[in-house]
This record gives sequence, structure tokens and C-alpha cells, in this order.
Amino acid sequence: MALYEHVFIARQDLSNAQAEGLIEHFGQVLKDNEGDVVGFEYWGLRTMSYKINKNRKGHYAFIRSNAPSAAVQEMERLMRLHDDVMRVMTVKVDEHEEGPSAVVLAKQSRDDRGRGGRGGDRGGRGRRD
Repeated sequence: MALYEHVFIARQDLSNAQAEGLIEHFGQVLKDNEGDVVGFEYWGLRTMSYKINKNRKGHYAFIRSNAPSAAVQEMERLMRLHDDVMRVMTVKVDEHEEGPSAVVLAKQSRDDRGRGGRGGDRGGRGRRD
């Protein structure tokens, strides 16, 4: 079996729970077709650089799998037919990277830095009435 990484974008009007439910649903499709989900990440609601189907934002999800090509083709077929999924991308990889993906690491580093200077105390530089 080959190793794959899948990224898909779901419609913005779904709730976070519904978007995570899509990950579980498509993971089960892989398992039903003799594949295995190695790991998955929900990247959250993100702004896209251009509109897709009149949507400016989308729920991004990432799945790592170890599956035969037939299972991946079936999952992609069902994703393309699903009304809530806007885009799908699958990449075959030689090996899965350990730990969180680059997207999650970048988000964690932004969160660790804090929001310095936004909102809250402005240090006397606020508007004067």
C-alpha cells in the first residue's frame, strides 16, 4: 500500500463539528476499502485567496493515509460528489512526516508570539475625545 496526504476544503457555512465529521466520514471510506488513516488534522476556517462557489472562506482538513490506490480513488470520487466539499487534493508521498504539519506549527508559533499591540491597553496611544 502507498502513503498519501489529502487536503480538502469544505463550505464555510458548516459548523466545526460538521467539518470534523467529514474527516471521520472520509476516513471511514478509506477503512472500508482496506486502507488506514494514519492521522488527521482539522486546520479550521480559513480565508481563501479567491472565491470558490461564492465562498470566501472554507474549512480546511488534512488526512494522512496508508491505502491502496482503489481506496483513494473511491474516497476522492465520493468527495467530488459531496455537496459540502469544494476542493480536494491528494499527494502520494514516500513517507509521512512525524508530528504536526507545517500549517499547525505555523499557527502555534503565531499563537505563542501573542498579538502584541492589538486591542487592550494601547499605552496612551488611543483616540482622544
